[in-house]
Amino acid sequence: MKVWMQKQYANLTLKKSPIAQPLAYCLPRWERLCIYTTDARLQIDNNLVENAIRPIAVGKKNYLFAGSHEVAQRAAMIYSLVSTCKLHDIDPYQWLKDLLQRIHLYTTKGIKELLPQHWIKIPEWDLD
Repeated sequence: MKVWMQKQYANLTLKKSPIAQPLAYCLPRWERLCIYTTDARLQIDNNLVENAIRPIAVGKKNYLFAGSHEVAQRAAMIYSLVSTCKLHDIDPYQWLKDLLQRIHLYTTKGIKELLPQHWIKIPEWDLD
């Protein structure tokens, strides 16, 4: 395929034609684009990542109407924390409920212990 692409690109008279642009993109990156063929752990596509970020991409236009830059930043922090919960198989509702019940017990230096990636649910607390 690489040989065919090189021949096609060399024979093109218009380097900005619809076929020239993807060829010009692929050829210099050929070795990196083929890495997945040498390592079975790598996927040919990035569907998992795209599915994970879809809610953010879909809501991007809505964030323009957050009210202010500060509110948009706060919303982004909440989305990030909820996504981190999901990444670590933590129920975001349970984490947030526990966080709000315990946050007053922590100093500014110790607050990172309550982040989802460090969070440990205290079993004796009834969170339901």
